[in-house]
Amino acid sequence: MRLLILGGTWFLGRAVAELAIERGHDVTTFTRGRSGTDVPGTVPVRGDRTSGTDLTRLAGTGSWDAVVDTSGMTPAMVETAAVSLAEAVAFYVFTSTVNVFQGWPLTPLDDASPLRVYTPDGPAGESVADRYGREKVGAEQAVTRSFPGRAALLRPGVIVGPYEYVGRIPWWLRRLARGGRVLAPGTPDQAIQPIDVRDVATFALDTAEEHRTGSFNLAAPIGSATFGGFLGACRQAVGSDAHLEWVEHDFLIHHKVREWVELPLWRPYAGTWALDAERARTAGLTCRPLATSVADTWTWLTGTGQLVDHERAAELGIAAEREAELLAAWDARYDPAGSALTVLP
Repeated sequence: MRLLILGGTWFLGRAVAELAIERGHDVTTFTRGRSGTDVPGTVPVRGDRTSGTDLTRLAGTGSWDAVVDTSGMTPAMVETAAVSLAEAVAFYVFTSTVNVFQGWPLTPLDDASPLRVYTPDGPAGESVADRYGREKVGAEQAVTRSFPGRAALLRPGVIVGPYEYVGRIPWWLRRLARGGRVLAPGTPDQAIQPIDVRDVATFALDTAEEHRTGSFNLAAPIGSATFGGFLGACRQAVGSDAHLEWVEHDFLIHHKVREWVELPLWRPYAGTWALDAERARTAGLTCRPLATSVADTWTWLTGTGQLVDHERAAELGIAAEREAELLAAWDARYDPAGSALTVLP
């Protein structure tokens, strides 16, 4: 198969490229060449995907059986690519997000859940997360307009694993490696369902090979992992004797801990980790254990692993001083004998 990847040097794009080369495909990648390195065996083409001129030049370099778009963010960006490649590519696999659903992260979702309504401009005061989801809906529409009946939309939840550009698991690994008393959010039995980047890449490549149409949620099975198991795997991977102090959701909310950011992967809503991916599993999606993703991420970090310079990574994680203050406040709920609450959160 002749495969084009929009992206291909970092995280999901890299995982798709590595697997495609392993399977013997002829792989072209299209990137600006500013982050990551080219996967050996691929044919790199440099250019800016926001430029119609660059994409028209790309389309003129050949034809492909499929494209896997791992870097499309805005409707305009994706429409430019889809229109430019419509005659050069037979099938389009677009990586979208669970955030296209109206109910995420508040309520459990499945493949049939209603989507956000796309409008070019969002409402006043729209959050970054809402804008991201709205624009991804518009991007999906751009793909299906140019590739009617020959496109697949992949809607993953949280993707983790080696080359993770946001750095959620890397932050926790490094925090556990420092040792000491670690603020752990919520309860250890809280179910979570991140999916490994290599499992997403496998499904994306299978979809491209089979020209499998439709939309697919991508997540590990609901209840397949817990936050306690995840942090335990981090502690084991780094060889730490850190003590996990589990702090209640309400306490963290009261103290204005920034969900998803200060304590990565923590979000106190019922729908955060309740994404049903039955359609994808029926089509062949399989997911490796989260502990494997954790161990492999640590191996990468302690080898040649470097986090890409990404705006979201820069703000990730809780400062040591802030963590210490929260733990002290958590302790202060009890009297010196530790027998009764004296300060309610």
